Amino acid sequence: MTIIGSFASYFLKKSSQSISQSIIGIFLKPSLVIGILLYLISSLINIYVLKLLPYSIVLPLTSLTYVWTMIISYFQLKEIITKRKIIGVLSIGLGVLFLAFA
Repeated sequence: MTIIGSFASYFLKKSSQSISQSIIGIFLKPSLVIGILLYLISSLINIYVLKLLPYSIVLPLTSLTYVWTMIISYFQLKEIITKRKIIGVLSIGLGVLFLAFA
């Protein structure tokens, strides 16, 4: 669910990169459609997971989206990953581990 959500955001980012296009042109971009569909799939998975696990576990686990987003932004968008960002993502990972094994 979180990986799919991260890729959904990536495709929305890709659809927004051409500023010169009109708003209608942006709506017709395949990357926008893919992003919206991935968000829909991610949401449906989230609803299913919420049936299986407590809300107090599922919602904090969605913070893994930040981890996947940083990885995708590094490899696909060539963004710079600083030490501060790495420390932040590691902190999120530790928090998820504490929740998962609590």
